[in-house]
Formats: sequence, C-alpha cells, structure tokens
Amino acid sequence: MAHKKAAGSSKNGRDSNPKYLGVKINHGQKITIGQIIMRQRGTTVLPGDNVGVGKDYTLFALKEGIVTFSTKRKTGYNNDIKRKNIVHVR
Repeated sequence: MAHKKAAGSSKNGRDSNPKYLGVKINHGQKITIGQIIMRQRGTTVLPGDNVGVGKDYTLFALKEGIVTFSTKRKTGYNNDIKRKNIVHVR
C-alpha cells in the first residue's frame, strides 16, 4: 500500500475572464452614435435622453453629442424615495 498521495491535478487553478464593467465615457466627453457609455449588471445607472439599453444592460448613445450624468428622485413600490443616477446625451 502506498504511503504517498499520487501526483494528480490541482483542484484550484480555475478563474473566469474579467468582464470589463464600468463607465467607458465620462461626463462632458463627446460621443458618436452607437458608442458604449457604460457596461453594467442590472440598471444601476438608468438611461436618459438619447441613450439606449442593450440586453446585458449596456448603455449606448442613440445620437451624437456630449454625455451628461445626473440624478433623479424615484419613488419605489413601497413609497421609498431613492436617488437614481441617469445618463443623457445632449
């Protein structure tokens, strides 16, 4: 009977690729049609004027212009008032 464990593969050593989420174009910068403004999981930032949403919640420009970020007070289903971030292209 062997007293040493056989040299097998490690159970560690797996990792997923980075998803590169976050803001790609900041407040006050110029943007062209179709350019990605932000990649996110869920709608942490809501789309405003001239901004579209992809199926993975990516925000992109529908018009050429300048990116502006703002906040808005939104009332939830239980009358909670929350501040939500909104991105516009003007």
